[in-house]
Amino acid sequence: MLTISRRSVSRAASMAQILRVVGAIALILALWLAQPLGAIALGGEQPAIGQPAPAFTLPSNSGDGEVALDDYRGQWVVVYFYPKDFTSGCTLEARRFQQDLPEYQQRHTQVLGISVDDVDSHAEFCDSEGLKFPLLADTSGATSKAYGSWLGNRSLRHTYIVDSEGTMRARFLGVNPLFHSAEVLALLDELQ
Repeated sequence: MLTISRRSVSRAASMAQILRVVGAIALILALWLAQPLGAIALGGEQPAIGQPAPAFTLPSNSGDGEVALDDYRGQWVVVYFYPKDFTSGCTLEARRFQQDLPEYQQRHTQVLGISVDDVDSHAEFCDSEGLKFPLLADTSGATSKAYGSWLGNRSLRHTYIVDSEGTMRARFLGVNPLFHSAEVLALLDELQ
């Protein structure tokens, strides 16, 4: 005859509870991983597509004063947010935008990079990497927050396409810096 002790029942119940919790966590993780990166909106509420893009005026790496989104009315603008100058992913992303800059110019599109680094850091980064497009200093994080591209104390790697009238036309969330510029150019071709 089989004898089951209270201790055995208690262990079995504990093990069943642990398995249920692990199963629930595994299901949540599987569902989260199944989402395309663009569907994961880290950082806050995103600006609405088809509505005016949030306005901003920020100091530029060039030292020539401030740059406003409205300065580019009449041409398309790619506004890309990135975490930090001189880091590997941010450097790769900036290099790709620089490499493709002639193609953006052919599409009458301005590239603007934004992070919380200050103007001096941006100037050094541009000099080091030969960047010929403006990097803007969002040291307070206000613009990053307005674009839903803020986490903790840094800008997230998000990109927004604004049309010549100042309307938000597209966004990329959690981008891969290796091929992101090519993605942006392809979508610009569809949108323009």
